[in-house]
Amino acid sequence: MADTYRCFWVEKDAAGDVQQSIIDRSVADLPSVESPSVRVAVRWTSLNYKDALAATGHPGIVRHFPHVPGIDVIGEVIDSDDPQFSTGQTVIVTGHELGTSHHGGWSQQIRVPASWIVPLPQGLTPREAIILGTAGFTAAQCVQALQHHGVEPDSGKVVVTGASGGVASIAIQILWRLGYDVVAVSGKPDQHSRLKRWGAAEVIDRNDFIDESKRPLLSARYAGAVDTVGGTTLDTLLRTTAYRGCIAACGLAGGHELQTTVYPFLLRGITLAGIDSAMCPMPQRLEIWNRLASDWKPTELEDLANEISLDDLPAAVDSMLAGKHSGRSIVPM
Repeated sequence: MADTYRCFWVEKDAAGDVQQSIIDRSVADLPSVESPSVRVAVRWTSLNYKDALAATGHPGIVRHFPHVPGIDVIGEVIDSDDPQFSTGQTVIVTGHELGTSHHGGWSQQIRVPASWIVPLPQGLTPREAIILGTAGFTAAQCVQALQHHGVEPDSGKVVVTGASGGVASIAIQILWRLGYDVVAVSGKPDQHSRLKRWGAAEVIDRNDFIDESKRPLLSARYAGAVDTVGGTTLDTLLRTTAYRGCIAACGLAGGHELQTTVYPFLLRGITLAGIDSAMCPMPQRLEIWNRLASDWKPTELEDLANEISLDDLPAAVDSMLAGKHSGRSIVPM
């Protein structure tokens, strides 16, 4: 094993401006972590919206500089203080503080607490696991939340917003596989045919979906929703969700503010379920990954994948922040 590793380095210069570079570092400089720890050779990482923010030094994501983004890792154990993980074992590392306050997966090696690690389940290849990544995990959490709140395939239509993005595109596939009637909302007309191929029975243009009126309630159209957008999209969802429906909210690509009233909650008894993938407890984390490897496994994973290199990441970050990105960008390391 080499005594250096390559990584995507984010730092501030003397003027306080954020700078990006790809550098080689000594393995001896890997951050120390609580014991038991595991050192992992990163085989795959990916690009998520949180990574794009981290790569630009967003203060809500990056707490310390210098920093290495990357909230997804599929790799092989190099060495471990924990006997449950053996050298050469393929593992998944997502969430927790990876790629935020802890150096992340845009790096050929990482060292993390053993408590963050999930063994790769049978039924998934490493490539399939990285296409899923945090996006697929979050999508599965959203579906689980809908089920928990009684939204079943015979309950009515389920709408998925931001439909061409990583989380939403996987949510559509899982919901379709489970028999739901899926409505996709997207601002990208060129993606509509792909959305139908992934399982959407209907595709609505984002501008036709959003209702900016001040009416506290609109016609009840949806039994549930997976919302990756927030802002006015989530406000519209709250007012169009049917009695006892549920919205699983997991994103803010359309804005972090929410203008609404209590009427959807008091008169229709709807549930707004917040989805946090980073700190998901390990028992639920293991359950979800096992479901993604079996009965919830999307059938069109490769259709989502766009393989890029570490050197391609700056351009991919710009594309994502400009709203031009779709599917899942994966990075072999």
